Amino acid sequence: MRRSTDRILTTHVGSLPRTQAVTDVLFARAAGEPDGPGAAGTIASAVKDVVRRQVEVGIDIVSDGEMSKISYATYVSERLCGFDGDTPREPGQDLVEFPGLLKKLAERGSTAKYRRPRCVGPVAVKDTRPLDADLGNLKAAVTAASAQEAFMNAASPGVVALFQPNDFYPTQDQYLEALAEALRSEYEAIVAAGFLLQIDAPDLGMGRHTMYRDRTEEEFTGLAARHIEVLNHALRHVPADRARMHVCWGNYEGPHHHDVPLARLLPVVLRAKPQALLFEGANPRHAHEWAVFKDVEVPDDKILIPGVISSTTNYVEHPLLVAERLERLAGVVGRERVIAGSDCGYGTFAGFGPVEPDIVYMKLGALVEGARIASGRLWRS
Repeated sequence: MRRSTDRILTTHVGSLPRTQAVTDVLFARAAGEPDGPGAAGTIASAVKDVVRRQVEVGIDIVSDGEMSKISYATYVSERLCGFDGDTPREPGQDLVEFPGLLKKLAERGSTAKYRRPRCVGPVAVKDTRPLDADLGNLKAAVTAASAQEAFMNAASPGVVALFQPNDFYPTQDQYLEALAEALRSEYEAIVAAGFLLQIDAPDLGMGRHTMYRDRTEEEFTGLAARHIEVLNHALRHVPADRARMHVCWGNYEGPHHHDVPLARLLPVVLRAKPQALLFEGANPRHAHEWAVFKDVEVPDDKILIPGVISSTTNYVEHPLLVAERLERLAGVVGRERVIAGSDCGYGTFAGFGPVEPDIVYMKLGALVEGARIASGRLWRS
């Protein structure tokens, strides 16, 4: 994993806007329809396009934009057996308390629509072909665009359990363990292919006001620690410096007043094996929490990737604000340990995204320019 040795490097969380052609392919697959002519080519072409655009805008560590995935968690039902049916939507507690806002978001199309299968049988690897295709597409795109480093997203056991509840295993703990073992081969294959593995683990933040909303904060942190323990076991053959982990409180517009504070969460998530930690640092509920790092001892080998641009608004952050955010954190933990990132993904669910596609790349451009400005100041001082 590259470090910011002579300047602040840039990356993002992973998902990027998909074209309508890509979205059509993904929803057809989710409906169980066989691929039509050109479906595979549509995805491959889209991966090449998003990698090229990332490189052109100046992103150092790129991804495939999750072009082949309908969402960052439910995609596993196409690769693992044991899932079927659907699950009613369970909004976060913050939205439950404001039904008018919840209705407004639904009416203006701000609620993603997709199937969330439940666990109804033993979880195991069913089909490796989708992953093989992803790896091949990203390799081809990286070569074509001359990208220096790339990562690929994979769901954490906990976030799969969050979106796809358990109706089969006697306990939640057994379900998490089964998920971890089934996902292990995907984790290892991504690293073996030469890419960085990014674990997407919103369960560690968003889980507080969704699946564990009825638990106390103390109980939640204990459960989050168990999620980390299970994840670390699944990563036992993955070197720490080949993995990064994303934690967030939910990529949606809402009050977020039930979000667990980073100060409470950080000591738990720092136990995770991945060397790099991606976290939200731009959204208004958490932008102040860079200061938490003044009081928490971060292991010497950890790399921090704060979100310095938002993923839910069409405001394009000024590069000077991006630079300010990066410089503040670098002043606490050191410039070599900071990489510039985004709060969350921009295509969290296929066919849904509050930020216009072209504006996404404007925001990434502001990220790159802000990192350049911060680098000039940090390496000059």
